Amino acid sequence: MNHSFFALMGRMKYISRWALMRNTHSENLADHSHETAVIAHALALIGNRKLGRHYNAERAALLGLYHDAPEILTGDMPTPVKYHDPEMKNAYRRVEEKAQETLLDKLPDYLQDDFRQILQGEDAQEGDAELRTLVKAADKLCALIKCIEEEKAGNTEFIQAGRSTRRILENLRCPEAEIFMREFLPSYSMTLDEQK
Repeated sequence: MNHSFFALMGRMKYISRWALMRNTHSENLADHSHETAVIAHALALIGNRKLGRHYNAERAALLGLYHDAPEILTGDMPTPVKYHDPEMKNAYRRVEEKAQETLLDKLPDYLQDDFRQILQGEDAQEGDAELRTLVKAADKLCALIKCIEEEKAGNTEFIQAGRSTRRILENLRCPEAEIFMREFLPSYSMTLDEQK
């Protein structure tokens, strides 16, 4: 039997993000997923080393890598549309759940349980719920980084999105994200020469 799950994962590179906004540099779902995984991993390590947590940093990276996988089938729904009102948010959640099921059906039976735990938020391992909070923070940090990069390139289109994303991050009350913002975020505004 032919299973297309991984071929579909490979199509992440064709899903554009930030569709409602003018971009100086286009971003696709594969780029975003990679960056989210890297930052989720970093947040877990920050929590372990600075805050005495016991996160599985590799698992955080894995959850970050697949966090937007349903968008392969749904596309990237712009945030203002997705969260316009509770009815819209609930409708999109149902569409996303259906997309997750469709993706799982593209796997052989012997892999479905493993990926169900990753895609559907089933907390298969102890600490998964906490890691998903870190992934959410990493996702928002990636959005903020995109805003910073666009503003740095002279694109004023992202100024308000940057402000909104900062407020969201503040409301998450995630100490790991706060540390990342304090210690690592300023370098995203620098040139390569300034970072050396």
